[in-house]
Amino acid sequence: MGGTEHLTVRREGATLVLTLNRPEAKNALSLAMLVGLYDGWLEADEDDSVRSIVFTGAGGTFCSGMDLKALAGNGMEGEQYRDRLQADPDLHWKAMLRHHRPRKPVIAAVEGYCVAGGTEMLQGTDIRVAGESATFGLFEVRRGLFPIGGSTVRLPRQIPRTHALEMLLTGRPYTAREAAAIGLIGHVVPDGTALDRALEIAERVNACGPLAVEAVKASVYEAAETTEADGLAAELRRGWPVFATADAKEGARAFAEKRSPVYKRA
Repeated sequence: MGGTEHLTVRREGATLVLTLNRPEAKNALSLAMLVGLYDGWLEADEDDSVRSIVFTGAGGTFCSGMDLKALAGNGMEGEQYRDRLQADPDLHWKAMLRHHRPRKPVIAAVEGYCVAGGTEMLQGTDIRVAGESATFGLFEVRRGLFPIGGSTVRLPRQIPRTHALEMLLTGRPYTAREAAAIGLIGHVVPDGTALDRALEIAERVNACGPLAVEAVKASVYEAAETTEADGLAAELRRGWPVFATADAKEGARAFAEKRSPVYKRA
């Protein structure tokens, strides 16, 4: 199991928990954090015993955005990871879920600040839970910058365009309740309980057939990027093979026998 000084990795049953761990800097993205994140996504993809991922931050903060000095590897803090970025110049975009989509469902557990790069990474997750006092926003335009983590493309596809443009063009902060009202997040919970709720949701996902879960996720995203007709055709290509799996047979038997299914990913 991987991880770095700014990114912790742990298992909770079939869930891999990735935690941004730089609370003294409000979990601003460092090179160590990005390397750990990318390795974590790959670990989840490659380990069939992992059925879901929970993505969160330590110290009551999710992520306050990019630390440009650390990303550049200036100073000793990021020096040992410089070769990783040189070997794969796209690594930071993969880590931030701009150029990589994990096969397993990713559930975000947000407390505190989730702004700038934090909100951009959030858009790469599948299910989103936030504490009551969480803050969201894309502040780049207020600083004369551009939200280049994918928000001008993804955000209008995930929430109504009028809300996406207001968030992008005003750079104002949004409360958790506002974020839920516009559809950016799905759950608002008492402060300090976002991780618990995310793990509860992960357990529900883990109890389902893993091959079916992965196929459903892939189909949803593929269809979102195509015409409806092409999306429906792709759904059949992905969906029909699932019915022939041992997982499908186990699900049917368990239903008939009135018991919980035991899936072995086959």
